[in-house]
Amino acid sequence: MNASAHVPVITAANDALRRDFPLKPFAIRHRLVGHPLLTLPRIAQLAAELPRDLIEYNSGKVAISQNPDAIPTVDLDPVEVVKRIETAGAWMVLKRVENAPEYRRLIEDTLLSVARARGFDSLSDAGFEQIEGFLFVSSPNSTTPFHLDSEDNFFVQIHGEKFFTIYDNTDRRLVSDDEIERSMTKHRNLRYDESFAPRGVEFHMFGGDGCFVPYQWPHWVRTAGSHSISMAITWKTREVRRANDLHFLNSMLRGLGWPQKPPGVQPAFDGVKLAFYRAGTTAVRPLRTSMTMRRILRRIALGKQANYYLKDA
Repeated sequence: MNASAHVPVITAANDALRRDFPLKPFAIRHRLVGHPLLTLPRIAQLAAELPRDLIEYNSGKVAISQNPDAIPTVDLDPVEVVKRIETAGAWMVLKRVENAPEYRRLIEDTLLSVARARGFDSLSDAGFEQIEGFLFVSSPNSTTPFHLDSEDNFFVQIHGEKFFTIYDNTDRRLVSDDEIERSMTKHRNLRYDESFAPRGVEFHMFGGDGCFVPYQWPHWVRTAGSHSISMAITWKTREVRRANDLHFLNSMLRGLGWPQKPPGVQPAFDGVKLAFYRAGTTAVRPLRTSMTMRRILRRIALGKQANYYLKDA
């Protein structure tokens, strides 16, 4: 794919890329089906190359409202999960795939086409910062529990049938401020009640379909009768990075017995906390090149369950 050709990789009907972005979810179409980086053999190769703490997988036979402490596991190594995904009964995510240069080019080309569709000449002009990619491989009839994410996201379906249901993040009857903080820093799963169902918007996807998922909009996902390959193409704006940093610091302070107001309630105090938090994270950033140190730092900052997805954590 060559972004210089100005061929739109992602499109949306009714001018949604200008009208609804980035405040509301909407359906998209994309041109990534058949891309060689998004096939099972290449994903299996990527699973063999990525650091183990950038791969998470478990059984796909889980509830929408799944207790994080009771998620069933799959007794296969990551490469075997990908190779046997049609029968493994598994759900897997490969995180931060942009660390591989060819995947970074794919993600940047895709977002650059969106930037141009919105009238910008570059990713930075369009506000696409801290760009990341997450590849999902799921067995037939698998569920991703109700959760929210800490970034904006173009979710693209590459293979298989998927149902993706999104809920309004301003509705605190669904997810409270305390739950948002816990979800972002402890475990992403949220409590789901069947009474929420009428408030969701469902996107029914096949290869070539997708949707835009705004920052912190809760959602849950299920696959149908064949294995699924999907990718989340994500970014964080300056505003999102600020909110995330405050959520993380607030979680740490809560753990010390000092619960905090949500970001934005006390702007002046938020500024003080943000300066303190960023000074600390800048100091430890060089340590994060080591997987062992990443695990230690996650445990210190987020508690003993922070490495839940590593079997020997």
